[in-house]
Amino acid sequence: MVALVALVVVGGATRVMEAGLACPDWPLCYGSFFPKGQMNIQVFLEWFHRLDAFFVGVSILVQFFFSLTYKSLLPKWFPWINGVVLFLILLQGALGALTVFELLSSIVVISHLLIALSLVALMSGLVQRLLQNEGTEPPVWWKLSSGCSLLAVIVQSLVGGRVATTWSARRCIAQTVDCQWLDLHRFTAFPVALCIISFVAFSLYKGGWFREQWPFLAAISGLLILQIMLGVFSVHLNLNEPLVTVFHQLVATLLVAFTAALSFRRPNLIPLTCSRNFVDSAFEACHG
Repeated sequence: MVALVALVVVGGATRVMEAGLACPDWPLCYGSFFPKGQMNIQVFLEWFHRLDAFFVGVSILVQFFFSLTYKSLLPKWFPWINGVVLFLILLQGALGALTVFELLSSIVVISHLLIALSLVALMSGLVQRLLQNEGTEPPVWWKLSSGCSLLAVIVQSLVGGRVATTWSARRCIAQTVDCQWLDLHRFTAFPVALCIISFVAFSLYKGGWFREQWPFLAAISGLLILQIMLGVFSVHLNLNEPLVTVFHQLVATLLVAFTAALSFRRPNLIPLTCSRNFVDSAFEACHG
């Protein structure tokens, strides 16, 4: 998970620093594994992004191998989900190569971001299901609310990615042209925030197991507030502070991870109560 989140964030930093084509070839960089002679901040970002992608790919491949080897000890669905994750990793690698060959085509870059966020959500949910494999299914309202919140965050991130990859935000701020994507990103921020706030508020109101998820609920609430602040600051600073933009991408990725974790969490099984009926003053064994 850490490597996946880092992969998305470093990819965002690569875009912000206009380093997407710093390595003109693929999968090597200037024909070598470590381009020492051409190394600068832009080349380093692109090179490190590919290195992290390679590490994630190998880790997922090893995870898939062990899920097949020890499938008798694991939930039946685990190898299948790992197969889906492995396929997405291969697709992500192909899109990464295509971003270089197609000279950073906006559609390809957005597709690259979509697969990356899907991987973050899937792996975050997978961890929660493994931790709570014996849990019961949550009610429909929880699934719908958390799922809608997750989908809203991903769509908002993709709109933000479209704003960035078309450079329309800079043209809108500097020349007041091509403002449609930036305006859409601002407009959709309100329903996304409302969706998350409603989910958090209703979960706390319901109490019980739902209120016990307050660490996750507090995390996504804090991340939402921070994300709004970073968005306002980045526009106020005319997008001239790369660090603010990178943190904006980081918080969006963490929002996806935490919201996905909530979506896949399940209530614990309720233990059976012991019977108080005694026969001949002898205690009966109680199982549950």
